[in-house]
Amino acid sequence: LSLSSSASGASVVAIDNKIEQAMDLVKNHLMYAVREEVEVLKEQIKELLEKNSQLERENSLLKTLASPEQLEKFQSRLPAEVLCPEEQSPGVAAPAQHSGGSAV
Repeated sequence: LSLSSSASGASVVAIDNKIEQAMDLVKNHLMYAVREEVEVLKEQIKELLEKNSQLERENSLLKTLASPEQLEKFQSRLPAEVLCPEEQSPGVAAPAQHSGGSAV
């Protein structure tokens, strides 16, 4: 009885070790996948920030070059929430302003 009991105990330990190894493998795979996705998202954020900056410069230039009549005509075509986002209803959150830094 002693031999089968110790063999059974060794089998349980071996199974526990295999389970732990499998869990470590899954954890490592998930961590790698998450890191990869974070890098992709960081690159997308960088590209979007650059594009936003470019569009803001273009917008500023166009406002500078446009005549007051052109600006008035353009603004009359825009919906009110685009012209005055701070006057939105309290239930609607305004888009967050982000600095150049990344929190990711």
